[in-house]
Amino acid sequence: MSSEHLLSTHIFNTRTDKLGEVWLIGAGPGDPNLLTVKAHKLLCQAQIVVYDRLVGPGVMALIPDEALCIDAGKEAGDHKLSQDEINQLLVDLAGCGQDVIRLKGGDPFMFGRGGEELMFVENAGITCHVVPGITAATGCAASSGIPLTQRNVAQSVRFITGHESAGEPAWKSLESLSTSETLVIYMGVKWLASLVAKLRSLGCCDTLPIALIEQGTLPEQRTTITSLRELTDLKFLRRPRSPCLIIVGEVVRMYRGEKLNNNFELQPETPKIAAA
Repeated sequence: MSSEHLLSTHIFNTRTDKLGEVWLIGAGPGDPNLLTVKAHKLLCQAQIVVYDRLVGPGVMALIPDEALCIDAGKEAGDHKLSQDEINQLLVDLAGCGQDVIRLKGGDPFMFGRGGEELMFVENAGITCHVVPGITAATGCAASSGIPLTQRNVAQSVRFITGHESAGEPAWKSLESLSTSETLVIYMGVKWLASLVAKLRSLGCCDTLPIALIEQGTLPEQRTTITSLRELTDLKFLRRPRSPCLIIVGEVVRMYRGEKLNNNFELQPETPKIAAA
């Protein structure tokens, strides 16, 4: 569905002289209790919301029933609207005098293309506000008890995305990865085999711990603790599904699985799986 079709509905027929404004809001990792106070207040009085696929249902439930909600979600092979259409939709809506909430999972500026939307909106002469959200890395790590940094274990963190415009993730950027660094990969399930190959080429040992966190911070959260050696077969044994965050590094050994409800371990040499 194009932005032109959306604008043809009766709600946009009346223009005003006053321009609306756009609010880029981070919906956090899924749990509505992790929203910022500011984001919660804005959502509860929203009139128009353009939302992404990864916004949790609990967050969407905060939006008034009478608000217009436009699905702009994107996943592999299924884009409701292209990024160019989303950009133009925000400008067109605000140009009609509408205040628009652009709701994104996690944080708008962490692999969320929020910067592109901010620039496009402001270049059109429209005011754009940004409300940060808890990004998936910190949300999923916290809900699993895995600190991304730890004294004498990991002094830095590196974030990369599995959704590069050129296709495969920028593995070349990992060539300077150190053993005292935590690697966090967003949207990387598709590239597990490539990740294993790259880490091995860098000399990482087979026992390097790795966590895969699906549906992070939600009641359905499922955490798999594995190793570089076991990760090769994991995609076939466990079939992890998006949204899934991957954490690589020694900090994964601090996973608090034994303190989670309904956790269990499989046989030796197979991944540990726990439901949060």
